[in-house]
Amino acid sequence: MALALLGAGPSDPPVVRVRLTTGAGVIVLAIDARHAPVTARNFLNYVDDGRLDGTRFYRAARRKGQPELGFVQGGIDTDARRRLDPVAFEPTSKTGLRHVDGAISMARYDNLASGTANFSLLVGAAPNMDARPGSPGYAVFGRVVSGMNVVKRILAMPTFPGGEGAMKGQILARPVAIVKAERLDGTPHPTGRAKVWELFR
Repeated sequence: MALALLGAGPSDPPVVRVRLTTGAGVIVLAIDARHAPVTARNFLNYVDDGRLDGTRFYRAARRKGQPELGFVQGGIDTDARRRLDPVAFEPTSKTGLRHVDGAISMARYDNLASGTANFSLLVGAAPNMDARPGSPGYAVFGRVVSGMNVVKRILAMPTFPGGEGAMKGQILARPVAIVKAERLDGTPHPTGRAKVWELFR
């Protein structure tokens, strides 16, 4: 499948705030369209289309020995009906952004171009997720500017003990709903793509 080569929308400011209204409270993100234009535009496509409305936070990855640190992960999960085309990978070595406390980073599989609409919010810095020799790392494209208390609340929620691979013991027993994702800056640019998931409501 060809990769979508995206940039900031024609009226996107350098930083676009996005409000996530969740079942645990409100989180406001600052999406960095200047330094990570491809990943930012991809995320804003999902926001502007309403593809994140009705999704959820499903993972709480706590550090061993420091359970107050780690990350929460959310988005469309495996709902292919909401997925747009994959985009080119923007490593931290290219954008200059880092996995600092409060960073938002695009989740992906081993394939670098597999990042779509699942994302992680960090509690505590995670420099091991930055690009470095031998590892491409992950793509940071913004940060939390309000609602870190909500992110920490989700991180502390109970998880199932089972599971496989990297996500073993990290799946939330009760996922947290992302009721709505909406931009607070600039003009929405919906993709016009079919909203297949709405046919199954």
